[in-house]
Amino acid sequence: MVFEVVKKAKSGTRLGKLYTPHGVLETPCFMPVGTQGTVKTQTIADLIENGVNVIVANTYHLYLRPGLDMIREAGGLHQFIGWDRAILTDSGGYQVFSLADLRKIEEDGVTFQSHIDGSHHKFTPESVLQAQEIFNSDIRMVLDHCVAWPVSYEEAGFAVRNTTRWARQSVEYKQRMKDRKKRPYLSFGIVQGSTFKDLREKSAKEITELGFDGYAVGGVSIGEPKSLSYEIAEFTASLLPENKPRYLMGLGEPSDIRKYVKMGIDMFDCVLPTRNGRTGTVFTSDGKIVIKNAIYKNDFTPIDPDCDCFTCRHHTKAYIRHLFNAGEMLGPILTTLHNLHFYIRLMKEIREEI
Repeated sequence: MVFEVVKKAKSGTRLGKLYTPHGVLETPCFMPVGTQGTVKTQTIADLIENGVNVIVANTYHLYLRPGLDMIREAGGLHQFIGWDRAILTDSGGYQVFSLADLRKIEEDGVTFQSHIDGSHHKFTPESVLQAQEIFNSDIRMVLDHCVAWPVSYEEAGFAVRNTTRWARQSVEYKQRMKDRKKRPYLSFGIVQGSTFKDLREKSAKEITELGFDGYAVGGVSIGEPKSLSYEIAEFTASLLPENKPRYLMGLGEPSDIRKYVKMGIDMFDCVLPTRNGRTGTVFTSDGKIVIKNAIYKNDFTPIDPDCDCFTCRHHTKAYIRHLFNAGEMLGPILTTLHNLHFYIRLMKEIREEI
């Protein structure tokens, strides 16, 4: 069994278990982003104390630095970073969107110009899976074509055709490799189509017919109005199989997550808790606050009195504000730790409510 729906509410909210080679993930779940093999500012001990059971790393960035040879020599990504829980690796498909000025898309894949040294590298459906095999990641995303918003219908259709073609090649590659002694993993397909519902429907039909272990809603929240993000995510989720995990890529705000859970989404990742934490913006039960603001200069209360994270148990707003103003690295460490705890606790509360 890969995924088990333990309970489903009338609203569509689901409680589930996703079985990976490195443990069972209770869903709905939030996956902190560890792009380069690290969740920024956090140690492994911090993540474990916060109850994190899975992180998201990025194939494109790890391929460039430290490189496949280094990770292979270490015995895989788990050994290299010292993490014995689950890892999901993205395919680099997001970089098709985010590095639009540094890539060239062809039918057989994408050629990137490295943002580090300008060298050129070709990513194909097969090479992406080969890289993830070296990583030994537990959940592996296949290569997809993510487009920016707004986008023409023709370009969105081209991206859907590429996404389907590359997904089919990924399945064929996995089938060719099945007789070799390979380590077990879960493979996720990605649905694209921008904000065009007929393209979303086409993409979902083509991708789900390939029989992946799970399915992701890609290409959402990349510039379109939030109301449109909700609409497209809900429509796409409704097209995905009930008995497979549904992953909404790159979202979102805590209030958004609650909305998406009601749409039947099971998995989330987002840079907000870590990115905001590093700039001094923290999530609380009363909303976001900016810890660097002068109002907190003499505030000797925790960030959130209802929070039991290490930061809130031991430190005050006044102290953390001082750390940021003094340029001390402990400031971003403490606020990021708190934000991650806030997200992990949010998901636990949602599961308990279900």
